[in-house]
Amino acid sequence: MEWYRQTIDDALKGLQARAAGLTEEDAQSRLEQFGLNKLPEEGGVSRFKIAIHQFTSPLIYILLISAIVTFVLREFVDTGVIMAILILNAIIGYLQEYKAEESMRALKHMLVAKARVIREGVEKEIVSEQLVPGDIVALSSGGRVPADIRLVGTTELRIEEAALTGESVPVEKTTQPLDEANLGPGDQRNMAFMGTIVVNGRGRGVVAATGVQTILGQIARDVKGIATVETPLQQKIGRFAKLIGFLVLGSAMIIGLLGLFLGIPVAELFKIAVAAAVAAIPEGLPIVVTVTMAIGIRRMAQWNAIIRKLPSVETLGSTTVICSDKTGTLTKNEMTVKIIFDGEHSYEVTGSGYEPHGDVFHEWDLLSDDELAELRYVLRIGMLCNESSIYQKDGRYTIEGDPTEAALIVSAMKVGLRLEDERQAYQLSGTIPFESHRGYMATLHEHDGGKIVFVKGAPEKILEMCSECRSTKALRAGKIFAVADRYAQDGMRVLAMAYKELPADTAAITERDMTGGFVLAGIQGIIDPPRPEVIEAIKGCKEAGIRVVMVTGDHAVTATAIGRMVGIVGEGAPVLTGRELETISDEELFAKVRDTSIFARVSPDHKLRIVQQLMRHGEVVAVTGDGVNDAPALKAAHIGVAMGISGTDVAKEAADMVVTDDNFSSIFHAVREGRVVFDNIRKVVLFLIPTGLASILSILITMIMGLPIPYVAAQLLWINLVTNGLQDVALAFEPGEQDVLRRKPRSPREGIMSALMLQRSLLVGIVISLGIVWNFCSSLRDGSSLEHARTMAVTTMVFFQFFQAWNSRSEVKSVFAMNPLSNPFLFYSMVAALLAQLAVLYVPALQWIFRTTPLALEEWVKIAVVAFTVVAVVEIDKALRRTIRRKRDSSPGPLPESLSRG
Repeated sequence: MEWYRQTIDDALKGLQARAAGLTEEDAQSRLEQFGLNKLPEEGGVSRFKIAIHQFTSPLIYILLISAIVTFVLREFVDTGVIMAILILNAIIGYLQEYKAEESMRALKHMLVAKARVIREGVEKEIVSEQLVPGDIVALSSGGRVPADIRLVGTTELRIEEAALTGESVPVEKTTQPLDEANLGPGDQRNMAFMGTIVVNGRGRGVVAATGVQTILGQIARDVKGIATVETPLQQKIGRFAKLIGFLVLGSAMIIGLLGLFLGIPVAELFKIAVAAAVAAIPEGLPIVVTVTMAIGIRRMAQWNAIIRKLPSVETLGSTTVICSDKTGTLTKNEMTVKIIFDGEHSYEVTGSGYEPHGDVFHEWDLLSDDELAELRYVLRIGMLCNESSIYQKDGRYTIEGDPTEAALIVSAMKVGLRLEDERQAYQLSGTIPFESHRGYMATLHEHDGGKIVFVKGAPEKILEMCSECRSTKALRAGKIFAVADRYAQDGMRVLAMAYKELPADTAAITERDMTGGFVLAGIQGIIDPPRPEVIEAIKGCKEAGIRVVMVTGDHAVTATAIGRMVGIVGEGAPVLTGRELETISDEELFAKVRDTSIFARVSPDHKLRIVQQLMRHGEVVAVTGDGVNDAPALKAAHIGVAMGISGTDVAKEAADMVVTDDNFSSIFHAVREGRVVFDNIRKVVLFLIPTGLASILSILITMIMGLPIPYVAAQLLWINLVTNGLQDVALAFEPGEQDVLRRKPRSPREGIMSALMLQRSLLVGIVISLGIVWNFCSSLRDGSSLEHARTMAVTTMVFFQFFQAWNSRSEVKSVFAMNPLSNPFLFYSMVAALLAQLAVLYVPALQWIFRTTPLALEEWVKIAVVAFTVVAVVEIDKALRRTIRRKRDSSPGPLPESLSRG
């Protein structure tokens, strides 16, 4: 029911309510019908489910199957190593996600504990959960609204709805019916909504909805019903795991068919197939992915970005669109006077927020004392014709009352006026409070034995009262209206100030005293200013190929002005409002979201629809927000980013990431770290896959040659989990490359393996396999035992991995152009891997487990020389790709698809 369209009588009738309130019997009956006035609560997070979740990755499934197969084959060492990796990975993931996976519980905190209600003609206080539709509720300054209420009486009632609608200015409430259809909550000025805060005044209304039927309850229901979106990284890991699965299955089938053709006994063939499967599976990848994201979490924390869910680390790096709230995210959520016009000249005011520090300039020059004295008239009126206050608390300035009025006090303080002194010099003796039908507020003051009335309000109302202007004497209304309109187009709230002297015996003021004879002192333009660092952050986003879209509950004019200031849009950019969104279908919205970057006066449903349509376009969407209204979209997007300081608990619980300093630039830095995370995962893959491929190729080559395979399963596990296991973890610590923020976002359809990586993996796999087979065969020809030849092959693989780890630090940059100690962990991991390999070759117990023998010095030299060939081959490949890239950048001609990544 659109209660805001109903008259008071119709609303009371429709809700079966009366001015004297319900009887206790009626209230109890309705409580049974509608339920308690509270939001549904869910059970606590199951630690067991979080633990089980750590074993749901496709790569983990492959490892579990491998563990089962090795156990059946009684290869218990192999089983033990695989299980150890699985358990370690699960522990890391569990510890990272336990707190992050606690479901949203904060909506209940938006409810007040008590409410004042009229029942049987008596006003009394009850627990707010006992409210029912039809109850008559009293509202007062400082309290939270306990339910959705159709107002039936107001006295200077203003309610701050920023957490629900995103609008930074408190809404003045009325009781008159509104005849327009499809109004969003922010435009329903005769309604008060659960969870919002009464800034000042009093009100009375009839409860129209409670619990889950309220706007807040609908948001809670939407959040609960939205499925968590699988992140791009999770999708890519899933696809990559399927690729690995096909590779494992294909390798086993090829080896099996080849073995049968060559007449190899089935028992031996089965062991060879298991060895090939172990070689093909990058056992260390799941833990490296987890470690890489954990490192990203730590780095992001240094930029005040707290990640709640591991996969979200990388998601930021692949983001193509950021849908940002305006109030408190792009702006400071602190109203500030930015400009003053005295009827002749404009004056710029520096500083922002409620800190009274700043200067006033005219044409870039500071004002003289005489000029300041004249300008103080307009500022004094703004300070004293005012019901708000500002005071210091814990070293910070805090406001009490309307933020717009507080901004007027701050602007006056910037020119040296002190609130206490001014109130003492101009004793208040009467007030006409602001009402929307009047359009102004007036105060009567006693000063120097006389009486003077100050008035502030909408320029069109104030100019009707004025007969002259203080600065020009003649009142040039046309010019003043033009200036005020220009300020409004720039997103400012414009207030005019005037004064009039009254007889000294005037005891009070009435509306009859406001009909004329006033002197215009000037007008002030007030705005919620953008955060200073946001402009650079949005510029950086554009350079990184990320589109920023503003989705706000504020007015279209204000949103567009802020959008221009911060660089989201230019002049003449299209704007979609909530009212327009109500009238268009999802298909029409789908067509518009690509070209619209400002959405104003939106409701929670609108924001959710915008996000969903952007995702339909294949965009990777991040949503920022701080209010209750942001929660559904935060949960539905690929990544939700909540503000830590101004953000509601609801927004934080629905989000994947929390920015602790409410700074948009922190999101920008987090994007960089997200890209570094994905780059490092790719570097690990580029390191692991060629060595796995080389293991399979070397097995196939030796089988075709009629030779024993060059390793046993335990040796392959040693290679995959210990020697290269140290280096792949080290690659997770790689610093970001210089161009990481100059690249366009990756295509959401692009997998972990790019065309370049596939080509290089094949190239490197062939080089490594040929080198291993060469040393293996050479050792056998020299009369060495099979165990010794396999030791040569395993050690050759280990050295190939050393050099391939350095190759993997960049896809195109030469290894010789990189600082070898920029990632000291990689250097030390190679030292540790070499020591571990020495232990396997020279410690008797390890020799027995892994079937190895000691090597001679000349054999070590031979291994190092052969392994170094992979560096030479990859350097040639990188040089060719750099040449192609330079030609591509200098020529408009298209590049072959296969080399598009190079």
